[in-house]
Amino acid sequence: MEQTYRSPAELQSELGERLRALRLNRNLAQSEVAAKAGVSLRSVINLEGGRGSTVETLVRVLNAMDAADVLETLAPKPQISPLALLHSPRPQRRVRRPRFKPGVSE
Repeated sequence: MEQTYRSPAELQSELGERLRALRLNRNLAQSEVAAKAGVSLRSVINLEGGRGSTVETLVRVLNAMDAADVLETLAPKPQISPLALLHSPRPQRRVRRPRFKPGVSE
């Protein structure tokens, strides 16, 4: 499976389109969402237009549209393999890289 990489601008634009579709599906006006989220109307317009916004604005808007569960899809919690638990009972907290050993060539 080949992955396609998109620019941040492309991803923001797609996110904005999806938020707009979600808002319209819930029959909410931009001004209603802005008031309920506690953000300015311009912030909602910018978010839907894919023009820079903050994570806080995104979360507020999702909460205002009763769609905070979308965040679980966006960044799901990693699942720990039961086999990995056998080797180490604690979850890994940092990336480990093999140490360089002088005199050993690869």
